Amino acid sequence: MAAIVTLTVGFTAGCGGARPVPTPGVLEIAEGPKTSAFTRNFNPLLEAGDMRWPARGSMYEPLLIWNPITGQYVPWLAQSFSFSDDHLRLVFTLRHGVQWSDGQPFGAADVAFTFELLRTHPALDVLGVGEYLRAARAVGDDTVAFDFTRPFVPGLEDISAYPIVPAHIWKDVADPLTFANPNPIGTGPFTEVTSFQPQAYRIERNPRYWGGPPAIQALHVRAYPANDQSIMAIVNGEVDWAGDFIPAVKRIHVGRDPVHHHYWFPALDATVAFYANTTVAPFGDARVRKALSMTIDRARLVMVAMHDYTHPSDGTGLSDAHERYRDPAAVAAGQAWVTHDPAGAERLFAEAGLLRGADGWRRTPDGARFAPTIVVPVGFSDWVVASQVIARGLRAAGVDVTMRTLDYNAWNDSVQKGEFDLSMGWTLYSNTPYTFYRGLMSRQSVKPVGQDASDNWHRLAIPEADRELTALEETVDPEKQMRLYHALEMVFAREAPAIPLFPGPLWGTFNDKRFTGFPSENNPYAPLSPNLFPQALLVLTRLLPR
Repeated sequence: MAAIVTLTVGFTAGCGGARPVPTPGVLEIAEGPKTSAFTRNFNPLLEAGDMRWPARGSMYEPLLIWNPITGQYVPWLAQSFSFSDDHLRLVFTLRHGVQWSDGQPFGAADVAFTFELLRTHPALDVLGVGEYLRAARAVGDDTVAFDFTRPFVPGLEDISAYPIVPAHIWKDVADPLTFANPNPIGTGPFTEVTSFQPQAYRIERNPRYWGGPPAIQALHVRAYPANDQSIMAIVNGEVDWAGDFIPAVKRIHVGRDPVHHHYWFPALDATVAFYANTTVAPFGDARVRKALSMTIDRARLVMVAMHDYTHPSDGTGLSDAHERYRDPAAVAAGQAWVTHDPAGAERLFAEAGLLRGADGWRRTPDGARFAPTIVVPVGFSDWVVASQVIARGLRAAGVDVTMRTLDYNAWNDSVQKGEFDLSMGWTLYSNTPYTFYRGLMSRQSVKPVGQDASDNWHRLAIPEADRELTALEETVDPEKQMRLYHALEMVFAREAPAIPLFPGPLWGTFNDKRFTGFPSENNPYAPLSPNLFPQALLVLTRLLPR
């Protein structure tokens, strides 16, 4: 009962038992990662899964926000930016008059301090700006300059996205890596923690917010141990805004209250791929990777595992978020190996020396049975189903594949360290295809087996891709950038470094019985998903209580 008392809500008896009644003016949100008990950690510089949602969702803000719906940057703590002619310096002009939630002025010194913190504590630099950033300097109260060690135009994406922390608070933090930041001071619209218990917490609005005090009084977040519980709460109307995968959403969610229950799942998230570890024979052979791909019935996979919320990928691997970069010639070049074609797979397996034995199973050239293992995190029900579809196709093609479900942490550890045969996995979400292709094909992203890697789990470097990526780092010319992206798409279509399955949907549901202003397919001013940082700020600052 102690957990129930902390919900700051009343209860009403109903069919199936008592249900929480939300407080007027308080937005009920379901956090993305499921947990049975919250830990009070609002350190915005940690990995997303190590902090509470509001740290980057409502408390700490970036210089700019990329809006994947419009394909444009939205000025936020910075009002403008510019590169020097040699692309070695990036300058931001900050918004004037912004205050921290304790009343201290925000300025260029805070921005410079934040990036100095990343330089001196590389473990916090999850986006890797230390690879090319020489220094960040305040050159006035409202102007900050970033000096690069080499031209690196894609650095705009990472630098503009980092949450900025207050120098007057964090200068006294002994160890920012372990700092839980229990009483945050931020520039965001919701900053004050007024209650915190393992099963629920509440964040009050910031009266000093630079955009004016938010119309919503507070945010309230409850803990759900698993998807089933959060989906039940969404369907029952106990949650106003959530980013959960809901099977048969029209029937289960919308059908429950067609006037107020809505969803929007655009396929704008990063591409979901099937990885073959190239350090494990025979997956270093592109013919084998293409053959694996040709055994996959993507149309069936998308229907069965994803309820047709998305569609099969093409041979460029690009998500729908990068539609304007897609080259029809590259799509055509990669079409054969992303098409379900058992006969074509048979031919490529044979060319690679993976012939069927008398028992119908394929053998590697040294005579061993070709028997790889697919690993999949046990809690990802859609991925488990998708992996079952993939395994069925592989077995039909004579590959004696085994599926193994792992605890999430064990699975994440195995793929990051490159200690696996086959696995589904995400790619990196990014504003342009640069980060996507760098993470799949660049020598710069390849780590030794046994060392954690945030991308390039399959450990593959393609020199031609490195040349195109380096050229992209040095140009702001849109026409040249497009030519280079098209060249990278052709490399991907030729080499099949990873096996793209489908563009990931951005999960978003809302109940507008108590609040209005959510984005939707009919009002697409921003992504609906609260799981996307810092884009959730675009939504929180537009919502109004009824």
